[in-house]
Amino acid sequence: MYKFFKIILITMIICLSKYSYGFSNTEKIKIGLLVPLSGEYKDLGELIIKSTRIALKDINTEKIEIYPKDTGIDPNKTLQSASELKNIGVKIFIGPIFFKSLLYLDEIEDVIFLSLTNKTTDLPKNVISTGVNSLSQINAIKKFLKLNEIKKTIFLMPDLDYKIEIQKAIKQSKIEISKQYTYNTKPTELTKQIEDITNYKIRKQNLADEIQRVQESDVENKDKKIEKLKKRYTIGNVNFDSVIISDFDESLKSVITSLLYTDISPKKKYFITFNQWFDESLLKEKNFQPLYYPSINKKNLEKFNNKFTKEYNIKPNHLSLLSYDLLGLIYYLSLKTDFSNIKDIFKKKNSFKGKIGIFDIQNNKINHRLNFYKIDEGEFKEIF
Repeated sequence: MYKFFKIILITMIICLSKYSYGFSNTEKIKIGLLVPLSGEYKDLGELIIKSTRIALKDINTEKIEIYPKDTGIDPNKTLQSASELKNIGVKIFIGPIFFKSLLYLDEIEDVIFLSLTNKTTDLPKNVISTGVNSLSQINAIKKFLKLNEIKKTIFLMPDLDYKIEIQKAIKQSKIEISKQYTYNTKPTELTKQIEDITNYKIRKQNLADEIQRVQESDVENKDKKIEKLKKRYTIGNVNFDSVIISDFDESLKSVITSLLYTDISPKKKYFITFNQWFDESLLKEKNFQPLYYPSINKKNLEKFNNKFTKEYNIKPNHLSLLSYDLLGLIYYLSLKTDFSNIKDIFKKKNSFKGKIGIFDIQNNKINHRLNFYKIDEGEFKEIF
């Protein structure tokens, strides 16, 4: 098992090690780790520290030194911690976790922060978002639509702040969307909006009109036809083949429930959503299935979770795996890149295969090549 994890993380590193010129054999790579070690998110910070320790053990090098520092969720405390670490020679950081902690980090020069946030707008120049962002997810959805020759897709997004991220990603990805809609997350408002989007009242009236027409006609088997019609909810199709819902948890379930209420079924239309991190509560929602979404590599996630649990007797979360990969990414780049000009190391086009999947690096941006899954018959099934 140890050999398997080590091979996954540093296969590419071994191939490149003889061409290394980023650091001398004796020079240490000092990595700052900016995580909450106090307050309500203290446990999250501890999980991330444990993940980097596992990565360090798997890489098996004495070149890396990790310096954890508390950020809480306070941007001032984050700035102070980062400044203190820079003063001891740290040039590259994993963290902070939260977007609001990034507020003052542009005051520190000649360093790079690999933040665990998935937000990509309004970032300081020295911060790179490494989370599974909207563009990475929409690129995977775009691939799925193309593979299945799905032509008419509508996009539903909640009327919340992060819709700006989603709209930006839709434009960047050049995904073909027939129409975009924003919806109110309040259940009563949401249902009315879904009714309008799906022309529910018109389709329901079509059914009532057809029942009346048959009742007033002289057709054969009139009673049977009427009985059959009364088992339906609507008559008439909608002008889309698939619907993308960029929502999560109970809010996602509310949207799908509203679609079902308006007689839109995942058996007839593709229901696609954003990364749900293999939320097992969705396995029980048989009426929602099949449900499609992009995510990280599930097999690698399970292997990492088992390794982590065996090591520490607690379960990690998805940020644990990301922080594990980021340590491997930094080491990989240190073997092939000159760290003396830290601002340039993420500008060149590059790729790194981690446990999450493949990291694509260019112009100080990181996107992920994601897998694609469906929830069907109470199981997670990989599509690509």
